[in-house]
Amino acid sequence: MYPNDIKYSQAHTWVKVEGAIAYIGITHYAQKQLKDIVFANIYQDNDMVISGESFGTLESVKSVSDVIAPVSGKIIEINSVVLDNPEKINEDPYGVGMLLKVEISDKTQLNELMTATEYEAMIQQL
Repeated sequence: MYPNDIKYSQAHTWVKVEGAIAYIGITHYAQKQLKDIVFANIYQDNDMVISGESFGTLESVKSVSDVIAPVSGKIIEINSVVLDNPEKINEDPYGVGMLLKVEISDKTQLNELMTATEYEAMIQQL
């Protein structure tokens, strides 16, 4: 349920790094808590995301939630699939439901994130 090749934040976002590129999305736990996601808004006027700050919102039938960046960097691509079909986040949060690609600016920020095992232990206490 929680892939081992990615890192997780306390804000329920994940990051997978390939070279200098970070793929960012929300976790299975987050999409499950939101329930049916009906709208995704990624702040396109910003060309940067800052670790610990919101880069967009997800609206579900239940609520609207900020999406918090797990790392800082320059936005390379926003996943247009989730903008047009936000339900893809519920269907596949680690694949087609990924939110954006970022050129990571400080790889040391990855050291502050959790492994899959650590993240699962955290959510079990919620």
